Amino acid sequence: MNEEGMDLALPALRPPDEDVRFQTQARLDSLTKPVGSLGRLEEVAANYLAITGSVSAPRLDSVVCTLAADHGVTSEGVSAYPQSVTAQMVKNFVHGGAAVNVLARHAEASLRLVDMGVAEDLRACAGLLDHKIAYGTKNFLCEPAMSREQALQSIQVGMDLAKAAWADGKNLIAVGEMGIGNTTSSAAIVSVLTGQSVEKVTGRGTGVDDRTLKRKISVIEQALELHHPSSSDALEVLTKVGGFEIGGMAGLMLGAAACRVPVVLDGFITGASALLAVALEPRCREYLIASHLSREPGHRIVLDHLRLDPLLDLRMRLGEGTGACLAVTLIHAALKIYREMATFDEARVSGALPQS
Repeated sequence: MNEEGMDLALPALRPPDEDVRFQTQARLDSLTKPVGSLGRLEEVAANYLAITGSVSAPRLDSVVCTLAADHGVTSEGVSAYPQSVTAQMVKNFVHGGAAVNVLARHAEASLRLVDMGVAEDLRACAGLLDHKIAYGTKNFLCEPAMSREQALQSIQVGMDLAKAAWADGKNLIAVGEMGIGNTTSSAAIVSVLTGQSVEKVTGRGTGVDDRTLKRKISVIEQALELHHPSSSDALEVLTKVGGFEIGGMAGLMLGAAACRVPVVLDGFITGASALLAVALEPRCREYLIASHLSREPGHRIVLDHLRLDPLLDLRMRLGEGTGACLAVTLIHAALKIYREMATFDEARVSGALPQS
């Protein structure tokens, strides 16, 4: 229990089932191919089944959860786009016109859109889940981004979203986000939790020019000097320099792991959320799948810190859950290989000859 009388009930996470991983790999080795010849597809299948704890590969029923919120720090001119674009893009999501809509359909995944804190009243948007904590965070250059109570609330909303998805039969959750200014918040979080310099982890986000990038770095450095968030207190980091969607995604990861549902990360911002989730509960890391390597320079630092190897490198930096959607298609393929491909015995194909 913390000093404000609030507590976060973190779930008790079990490790992936290594016996299931062994059995899965044994079947993969018996399929009509040279051992290991499908490379990381085999690793993906074995890891998915070890996480879920079953050797029976299900048909995927996946969901992409895209969380949106605004950031007060945008008033410092750290983005190439105005804050109003967050709400405009959420409306685009609702109407099915964004990249994440297209790629979720391609991946045969449902899409859940969540308002965590957009600076506009969006209650009239059909299909948008309303979990608004506030109309954007505060400008963390001047004051903490949110209260500790709001930070706890954002994480709890995420955990509840994950449990609801699991209750609906979803067996794979991909995470994405939308929020002008959220690469600034994420860079601050990543710098604190990895110990790397702000300059090293901060990128161009929406495509800012050199002058704006320098201002962005300076704003983060000044904010960290003002707040001194402790790397040993993830909740404090979220409170001082975080975002409502960032806390929500961290909660989603924790909630999914409690239900033994694998989570597919997207890019840099979801990576910052993963750092928070793993800092709160280290075993959560074992439930995370890195979809791709973003062009944001801090993303490689995040993935190295988490010891995660991305499945793709397509030089993407859009966010929304787009890279995660593409990785879902690979997980589909990996499980189909495991489930549908014949073994040597079933196909009556001769195995490899003994080698001298």
